[in-house]
Amino acid sequence: MLERYRVTGGTASEIAANVEAAVSSGLLAPGAALPPVREVAAQARVSPNTAAAAYRLLRERGVVETAGRRGTRIRPRPAGTTREDFRVEAPPGARDLSRGNPDPALLPALHEALAAAALAHERTPAMYGTGDDEELLALAAARLREDGVPAAPLAVTSGTLDAVERVFLAHLRPGDAVAVEDPGWTALLDLVPAMGLRPAPMRMDDAGPLPADLDRALRAGARAAVVTARVQNPTGAAVTAERARELRAVLSAHPDVLLVEDDHGAGLVHLPLHPLAGATTRWLLTRSTAKAYGPDLRLALVTGDQLTLERLRGRQRLATGWVSHLLQRAVAHLWRTGAVDSAAVAAAYAERRDGLIAALAGHGIPAHGRSGLNVWVPVPDESTVISRLLAAGWAVAPGARNRIATPPAIRVTIAALSPGEIPGLAADLAAALRPAGGRYG
Repeated sequence: MLERYRVTGGTASEIAANVEAAVSSGLLAPGAALPPVREVAAQARVSPNTAAAAYRLLRERGVVETAGRRGTRIRPRPAGTTREDFRVEAPPGARDLSRGNPDPALLPALHEALAAAALAHERTPAMYGTGDDEELLALAAARLREDGVPAAPLAVTSGTLDAVERVFLAHLRPGDAVAVEDPGWTALLDLVPAMGLRPAPMRMDDAGPLPADLDRALRAGARAAVVTARVQNPTGAAVTAERARELRAVLSAHPDVLLVEDDHGAGLVHLPLHPLAGATTRWLLTRSTAKAYGPDLRLALVTGDQLTLERLRGRQRLATGWVSHLLQRAVAHLWRTGAVDSAAVAAAYAERRDGLIAALAGHGIPAHGRSGLNVWVPVPDESTVISRLLAAGWAVAPGARNRIATPPAIRVTIAALSPGEIPGLAADLAAALRPAGGRYG
């Protein structure tokens, strides 16, 4: 509680910084109630207006939320803290299945692509004012059209989160609500409060966000919605044709809402894309190269309506300016030469993912993983299961990193899991779920 330390500072900024420091140090826990404005004013010896301004700053920074009669409270995931705080460190000798990385063995070699990019740079150096690589844009446009995405302007950003942050800055204001998947991508769940925005959680099933939850969020005033098309992190959900029709119907009733569609799984998924793009007036679809070609290729192709792309490019010009043309040309080379056998990569991940889900089912344990690199396993208590698995030599990720209001679970990254490891992991997980002296299920 706030009474455990003295609020200091003679300005709103200083008081807000004092509270933020208490949150970062753990003195103020998520969900903790803050005293009324007048009490804070008396404690800090400032006017009530100054204390109220401090609370407003904290709300805009995503540290606190106003909960009606429950007063002002620290957000469940306040900005300034990240879900890295929930990361499990694998001890020496343990098998680390917690990181969410692709299998290095399934990533393409980059030396030929980088050499080709360097030669192209020597022939035609990219200088200030040079636009995005034309070959890369042409290849991206063709791929997007094949997947049914409406023809629209294109841009290149330094990954998906870079695009999302710039578009949020261009379209939203602090205090706006954003419909997000729950469980969802940790980086996005951190970004929303960090920008002073409010997350409006949408529950998930294997076909994507529940339409009723999206409808509820939009009716309550959410100004944006983020949907993962395929390879959803952490559940592996992929939007089906039927679910896409349902979500489009909900979105079409709210044409002014900003729709952000994340298709980071392109290149490593066997399921088709069922795009929502165009269901609203303002929309953005992002397609990053990280999972299929390597996380260090910090590049995403994005498309969207004219105004949204113009605002994104404007924000980009004010910051980084552009994405390295060496990287752009390298990705174009990888695409042009077919450096990744997408069908083979998708099949390899599916074998590992489906194998673990089937092995867990044999122990009576339900799990989710329709696509992608992870398997999501509901558990009664994350800490207990994770501790027992660590003792058995397995490190997995706690679901708390991905959850807002959904029940506990763990995330198991299957990317580099070998078939021979699956039976042992399933058995150890079943043992970790078993009550002391009892049996699971």
